[in-house]
Amino acid sequence: MAAHDVMPDIELFQPVTVEDASAIARRLEGRGWVLAGGQDTYGWLKDRAKTATAMIDLGTIEALSGIEETADGVRIGAMTTLRTVSRDPLIRERYALLAEAAGKVASPQIRNQGTLGGNVAQDTRCWYYRRGLSCYRAGGNICYADSPEGMNREHAILGASRCVAVSPSDTGTALVALDAVMVIQNGGSVRRVPAAKFFVGPAVNITHMTVLREGDILTAIELPAAWAGAEHYFEKVADRDVWDFALVSIAAAFRTSGNAIEDARLVCGAVSCVPHRLNAVERAVIGRPRSEETAESVAGLASQGAKPLNFNHFKAPLMENLVKRALRS
Repeated sequence: MAAHDVMPDIELFQPVTVEDASAIARRLEGRGWVLAGGQDTYGWLKDRAKTATAMIDLGTIEALSGIEETADGVRIGAMTTLRTVSRDPLIRERYALLAEAAGKVASPQIRNQGTLGGNVAQDTRCWYYRRGLSCYRAGGNICYADSPEGMNREHAILGASRCVAVSPSDTGTALVALDAVMVIQNGGSVRRVPAAKFFVGPAVNITHMTVLREGDILTAIELPAAWAGAEHYFEKVADRDVWDFALVSIAAAFRTSGNAIEDARLVCGAVSCVPHRLNAVERAVIGRPRSEETAESVAGLASQGAKPLNFNHFKAPLMENLVKRALRS
């Protein structure tokens, strides 16, 4: 009897330069899949929700891995594993917020293989979308999660526009909080995009989670010296400590003078289609100490404008509580 449910033939490319990888991706015109650590890719292929005729493996490009100090901060190759990022002495000393976030991704086995670039570039985990249903994000005309019968416990309460799927990246929140810059190469052209603009919501482009397009290769993440050694707080609330994606998370960085906050970045994950920066909270804490009083007075600003769905009303108070914990610590 013939087997009907088998993996399709997939051509494998293993370029040794970014230029070659970019050229192959452009030549394949959407039929190729750029492969980092593979943790998101293999899930798509296993579920048969997406297909590709070719894989472009970035693992053979040595220039994409490693952590180095620069004149302006630290540069992390996009293919550097999450385990390396979470344990590197330089990152732990100067950007402990990112080290903590990387250390909370999935499980040790996945962090050994998964990469920083792959974590920020992964697609949303909405189960309707990943099952291959024709939702808005897949080119259809409905959001199954945002419907009377939709199961939407993990979905967005802020920033939705037709699609209510959230960004699943744990490290993305920390990178936005640290004002990181994403270095993207396409052929011989290189552009640098602030982390806050690297992620895009459905109002900008409903079929993409990031600014990456055909031929684009995320090559590095740059962390600015301005946030080196900042006070920080990271917490991820999930159903399980291992493997699960966040229900709500917070990444916070503070620059202080004496007992007062001079500058702050507070970013929540899993509440919006992109890492959600809490601008109102940031403005409200300037000049104030990290204290119980400050925490209680500004926490309510975190959930302003929230529009919970049927099953995720808990996210708004959870956001507020995480802001309190970040400001108390």
